[in-house]
Amino acid sequence: MNIPSELKYTKDHEWVKIEGDIATVGITDFAQGELGDIVYVEVETVDETLDKEEVFGTVEAVKTVSDLFLPLSGEIVEFNEALEDEPEKVNSDPYGEGWMVRIKISEPSEADELLSDEDYKTLIGG
Repeated sequence: MNIPSELKYTKDHEWVKIEGDIATVGITDFAQGELGDIVYVEVETVDETLDKEEVFGTVEAVKTVSDLFLPLSGEIVEFNEALEDEPEKVNSDPYGEGWMVRIKISEPSEADELLSDEDYKTLIGG
C-alpha cells in the first residue's frame, strides 16, 4: 500500500500536501481501495470558506457514497475538474492526478494535528 512519507493524513483517510498557505487534498490509496471503483466526485464548495472537518464534497463509488471532510480550515480555491470526466483517476493515481481540492489555509496551526505517515499506517493497521 502506498503511503507517501512527505504527506500528512487524517483519520477520515484523506491526504494533505501543504505548500506555503495552500493545501492540496485527496483521499488515500487505502480509501480508494476500500471504496472500489469511483464513478463520481462532487465538490460544490469552491470559493467557500469552511471549518476543519466540515463536509466539502462527496465521492461516489459503485456501492457507496462517502462524504469528504475538510482537513484544515480555509477557502476552497480549486477543484480538480479533470475528475468530472475521469473520476477513476482517484483509483489509479490517488496522490497525483486524483487530487480533489486545493485550500487556502486560514489556520496553519491545525496542520500540527494531522497524522504523519507512520501514524496513518498505525491507524489502518499497517
